[in-house]
Amino acid sequence: MQTILNLTHPDPGEKVLLVHDRLCRVYGCPIPYFHSLDPLSELVSSLLSHRTKNRDSGRAFQQLRAEFPTWEEVRDAPTETVQRAIAPATWAEQKAPRIQQVLRLIGEVRGELCLDFLADLPVPEARAWLEALPGVGPKTSAAVLAFSSLRRKALPVDSHHHRVAVRLGLIPASVAVGPAHALLAAQLPADWTAQQVYDNHEVLMLHGQRCCFHSKPACDRCPLLDLCPAGQQNFSQKLG
Repeated sequence: MQTILNLTHPDPGEKVLLVHDRLCRVYGCPIPYFHSLDPLSELVSSLLSHRTKNRDSGRAFQQLRAEFPTWEEVRDAPTETVQRAIAPATWAEQKAPRIQQVLRLIGEVRGELCLDFLADLPVPEARAWLEALPGVGPKTSAAVLAFSSLRRKALPVDSHHHRVAVRLGLIPASVAVGPAHALLAAQLPADWTAQQVYDNHEVLMLHGQRCCFHSKPACDRCPLLDLCPAGQQNFSQKLG
C-alpha cells in the first residue's frame, strides 16, 4: 500500500504524456469520432449543448433538423417555432433567438450559411473568427473545429476534462474552464495529429465521467493515482 501512496513527480511535459498514455490504454485509443457534422451544424449542436445533457441536446438538434431541413429556414422561422423544436435543451427560450442571431450574422458576413471556409484558416484564426460570434467561447470554437468534419487540431475542455486536469495539477484550481483551453493545449506535443488531440480530450473527459467523479472520486481504482496530488490526499484520508 505504501508503494501506491508514493507520489510520482515527472516533469510537466512527461506527466502530460504519462496521463495520456495510461488513459488511452484504459479507454482505448484511437477513439472514434462520435459524428461527422459539417461545421455549421456542429456550431448549432454545440450551442444547444450548453448546460444541457448530451441526450437532451441531441434530441433538440434532431427535432430542429426534422422541423427545418435547411439552416436558412431556421434563420427565417418565427422564434417561438424554433424554441418549440429545441424544447429538450436547457434554456430553449434563450438559445432559439441566439441561434437565429448567429445564423443571420454568418449569412451577412459570408454571404452564405456555410463554415467550410474555416478549413483554410490556421486554427488560431479559425477559433478567433468563431469566437467573434455571440455566445461562442473557447469550448464551442474548439468543438466546431475538432468534432465536425473539419477534424482540426483544437482541444475542447469540458467540466469533466477540467476537473481531472486540476486534480492532477496540470493547471491551477484558480483557472476557469475558458482560460484552461490555451494552457492545456499548449502542454500537448506540437507534432500530434488531430486524432491524438481529440483522444486527449476524450480520455480526460471519460475519466471524469467514469472514475474522477465530482463528488466521491474512485481514487482507489484510478490508474493515475501515483500522478495525482488530489487523489493521494483523498486516498490517504480514507486510509487514515
